Amino acid sequence: MPQTLAINSDYKRSLLEGLELFQGVCPDDVQELLQNCDRRDLAEGELLLSPGTRNEYVFIVLSGSVNVHVGAPETPVIATMEVGACVGEMSIIEDRDPSAYVVGAEPTHLLVIHQSVLWDMVHASHEFAKNLLIVLSERVRSHNRVIADNYGELRKFERHATTDALTGLSNRHTMEESFLREIQRCEQDEEPISFVMIDIDNFKTFNDQFGHMAGDRALSAVASILQHQFRPRDLLVRYGGDEFAVLLPGVDEKLALSIADRVRQSVSGETADGSDSLIQIPIRLSMGVADHEPGGTLSSLIRAADAALYRAKDAGRNRVSN
Repeated sequence: MPQTLAINSDYKRSLLEGLELFQGVCPDDVQELLQNCDRRDLAEGELLLSPGTRNEYVFIVLSGSVNVHVGAPETPVIATMEVGACVGEMSIIEDRDPSAYVVGAEPTHLLVIHQSVLWDMVHASHEFAKNLLIVLSERVRSHNRVIADNYGELRKFERHATTDALTGLSNRHTMEESFLREIQRCEQDEEPISFVMIDIDNFKTFNDQFGHMAGDRALSAVASILQHQFRPRDLLVRYGGDEFAVLLPGVDEKLALSIADRVRQSVSGETADGSDSLIQIPIRLSMGVADHEPGGTLSSLIRAADAALYRAKDAGRNRVSN
């Protein structure tokens, strides 16, 4: 969890020197606002920002460095942000999820500025506002260069990347090939097959309350529980963000509903996260179940399960629907 940043006048001056957002900024203009900032220690390999996870902060590197990856955390590093650089500002300006993964390249110390404080700094200091515009302009140019220089390699790596780095599950890219193959096999053998879409209820609230490190740990714990609850032949993937998907060969919709509800209850209680200890996970799941129709496609199956998931959420969450 971020810790409150206590700043005296001497530390304040040394802190601002060399930080790209604060170059030329009079310390007195932002003194009170800096008191509302936090600090965070990021471990080597720890995920700071990721697509699919809402971001409300700008992070400035005070010591250490972070790596930027596109597509997945295991893709080649496209940029390294060192002392003085900032990350996270684009998602705030564009009011959208981050477009890249940002991971600790080494033990790193960060200044954490909430978006509300960022806008207050823009109003308080013309120099700060100018620096932010310069950073944004350079970021756009840098992104364009990176895309042009690395597009082919990134696409090739993306095709071969099949594992989600955080949970160790297969990722969404594996679905088209492995799910289609299993659907075709079940059709040939005249077996039923069902699809379950799984979503963690109110996960943004969980992240806001307990912090992103706890959120990552919860995602990993849920993934571990799901792996133990489903059969080895079931195809489980991290669909994206806080969503998982599983294909159940040989299982009709009625049985799939029963299995899904058992899994939902197992996550809601005190369950093992793959270690020797038990953890209490204060989260709940909503799940949507769909049965594969003869002649149907994987896309139609996903849409049906997704619609069922929304019915579960509309009915109050923490339940299974078809």
